[in-house]
Amino acid sequence: MSAVAEKLAAAREDLESRDGVLIAFSGGVDSSVVAALAQDALGDDAVACTAKSETLPAAELEDATRVAEEIGIRHEIVEFSELSSDEFMQNDDMRCYHCRSMRLGAMYDRARELGIDVVCDGTNASDVGEGHRPGLRAVEELDAYSPLLEHDIDKEEVREIAREYDLSVADKPSMACLSSRIPTGLEVTEERLSRVEKAERLLRTWGFEQFRVRDHDGLARIEVGEAELETALDPDFVRAARDHVEDCGFDHVTLDLHGYQTGSVSPEEEGQAEEDVVSDVFDAEYPSVD
Repeated sequence: MSAVAEKLAAAREDLESRDGVLIAFSGGVDSSVVAALAQDALGDDAVACTAKSETLPAAELEDATRVAEEIGIRHEIVEFSELSSDEFMQNDDMRCYHCRSMRLGAMYDRARELGIDVVCDGTNASDVGEGHRPGLRAVEELDAYSPLLEHDIDKEEVREIAREYDLSVADKPSMACLSSRIPTGLEVTEERLSRVEKAERLLRTWGFEQFRVRDHDGLARIEVGEAELETALDPDFVRAARDHVEDCGFDHVTLDLHGYQTGSVSPEEEGQAEEDVVSDVFDAEYPSVD
């Protein structure tokens, strides 16, 4: 038996020992693997739960619903508002802590309604020690159970397990919440979240896979993966991005020549990727999205 198979068996056995679990379910690869494991181990006593809020793109909620159906697990949706919290909106270096605390709090409320004692999340072994991750503090404080972390399953192994389960999200890029597109210290508002979501929906419609649209107070800084950078420099895309991304509510549109970088507006990387930007070059047939 391979090392990954041993970890998988141990995690499944661990979940089988529980009376029931509720999984904080985003529809990403980590939470999807936890949901598949839990459904495998507990059947109807496993519930996937997605928190709907202003920072969750509508496309991600649709994806989560689709993947839950693919797994065959019961899917619950709870609603809450991060924008009800002044601490969250001020967007300091603990924003993710406040968000995760509220999100998991909503999960525990639904779990209690369902008579479930255990809330699981998708934290994996690669997440620990990956720089500034205040959201993990909330996981610890609220005592959420992280089976992937508990059994030392890292990101590569998560994807391998997802392929074994034939999950459609096995190779899905990581997708942080929309507030991660707003630089630390700049207030998170519904207007900023909305225009980021609209702009990213455009990029997805145009076929990009690894990207972010960062909102620098009205200036859209587009990051795309290295493999897609050449496409982003195409004159047709340049013109479409200039016209349609500005229509989303931005004053200016730029392309970051560093390409896509996780956490490029987080505290420890503040200022990085502010140079080497192509400003207002976005002058084709790229359709707009209503």
